Amino acid sequence: MEILIKNGNIINPDNSQILDILIQNGHIAQVGKNLKVAVSQTRVIDASDRYIFPGGIDPHVHLHLPTPAGFSSDDFYSGSRAALFGGTTTLIDFVTPHRGQSLVDALVERKAEAASSLIATYFHVSPVEWRDSTADEILECVHEYGIKSFKCYMAYKNNIGLDDDDLFKVMLVVGKAGGLVMLHCEDGDAIERLRHQYAQREMPAAKAHLMSRPPELEAEAVKTAIALAKKAKCPIYIVHVSSLLSLAHIKEAQKNGQQVYAETCPQYLLLDKSKYDLDFEKAAAFVMSPPLRTTTDNEALWEALAKGSIATVGTDHCPFMLKQKMVGKSDFRKIPNGAGGIEHRLALLFSYGYLKNKINLQRFVDLTSTRASQIFGLFPQKGILAEGANADLLIWNPKTANIISSQSHHQNCDLNIYEGFPTIGHPEIVIADGKIRIENGKLI
Repeated sequence: MEILIKNGNIINPDNSQILDILIQNGHIAQVGKNLKVAVSQTRVIDASDRYIFPGGIDPHVHLHLPTPAGFSSDDFYSGSRAALFGGTTTLIDFVTPHRGQSLVDALVERKAEAASSLIATYFHVSPVEWRDSTADEILECVHEYGIKSFKCYMAYKNNIGLDDDDLFKVMLVVGKAGGLVMLHCEDGDAIERLRHQYAQREMPAAKAHLMSRPPELEAEAVKTAIALAKKAKCPIYIVHVSSLLSLAHIKEAQKNGQQVYAETCPQYLLLDKSKYDLDFEKAAAFVMSPPLRTTTDNEALWEALAKGSIATVGTDHCPFMLKQKMVGKSDFRKIPNGAGGIEHRLALLFSYGYLKNKINLQRFVDLTSTRASQIFGLFPQKGILAEGANADLLIWNPKTANIISSQSHHQNCDLNIYEGFPTIGHPEIVIADGKIRIENGKLI
C-alpha cells in the first residue's frame, strides 16, 4: 500500500518545510508540494499541525541481556514494541561473547536471538579478551557482516573488560579497518577496590553503588581512552557520558581535531544522585553504571548537547524487575545495573529539551536519529526524510499531554525511573519500513 502524508512540517537536521511525503515499497518516493495520489489504494494522511520526524535510532540498548540476576526484563520483542510506541524505529544492540568464543559465532547467535524484533536491529560487537584469532575475527565481522563498531569495556575486567594493552590492540585493528571503537569508560581496577571497601561498610546499598563509582574515575578512563585512540589513530565513541569532568577531556580532544564522539542518556540529563537517598525498593531502580550525578552535571550535559560536543542520545536501555534488583539489597555489588528508557527518549527530549528551549527541533532530530545513522553507517538510508531513504518516520502531535507510568508503559518491567514525569507530545503514527506500525495508540 502506498501512503501519502500531506501538509506535515518535515523536520530534518538542517531545515524544516511544510511538504507532502509519498511512500512506496518501503521507501520515500517523493517529497514535495501538492503531491498527487498515484493509485486508488493509497492511504492519505493529513498531517496538518503535526511534525514529521525521521524514525528514532537508539544506538545503545541491551535487550535479553544475561546477568547473574537473570536476563534483562525486555527481550527483543517487548523491547522493540516499547521502542515503536515511543517513536524509535531502529535499534543497535550488542554482541557480548563469553571468553573463548569467536566474535563471529557470538554475532550469529545474537542475530538469531533478535529474530523476534519488530523493527530494524543492528549490532555492535564486543571483544572481551585478546586472543591470537581476535584480529582476524574483527576483520571478518567488518568485511563479511558489515559491522562498523566494536564496544570495549574499561570496567568489569573480571569478565568482559579489557586492560589498556588489549584495548590498544583492538583500536589498532579496528582503526585500520575503517571502523570505530565504542567505550564504556570507568577505571575498572580502581572501582573494584572501592566496591570491595564499601561492601565492608554498613551503608545503604544504593548509596554504596554511587560512592564506589565517582565521576573522577569515569573522567580518568575517558582521558586514557582518548590518549590510546590518538596513538592508534582510531575513531572512538564514548557511551553514556555522565559528568562535567568527562566532558572536559572530550571537548579538548575534539578541539584538537581528534575523532571523538560522545553519547549521553536521558537519565543523566534529567535525574540526579539524590535518588540514591530513597529507600532501597525505590533507589534500586536507579542503580546503573555510571550512576546518576549532580544537577551541575545535568546542566553541563544539556549545554554540550546544544553546542554539539555530544553527538547522540541513547538510552542504555537495560531494565530489570524489582525482584531482580532486590537480589542486591544486602550486597550492592549484586544489584543488576540498568534501567529502562527505550520508550521515553523522544518524548523526554522534546518536552525537556525543545520545549524548554535547550535544543531546537533540528538538533532534536540530529540527536535522536541523524547523527547515529551517520556514525554507525546507516545514512542516508536512515536518519533523514529525503527521497530514496527508508520510510521510517513519525507523525508527531506536539500538544498532547502524558504522564509516564509503569502502569501504562509498554516495556516489560514493573519499575520506571521516569515515574510521574509529565511529557508533552507523542507519535500519533509510527511508520517503519513503509508500514504503519503504531496508530491511535495501538500496535498494528
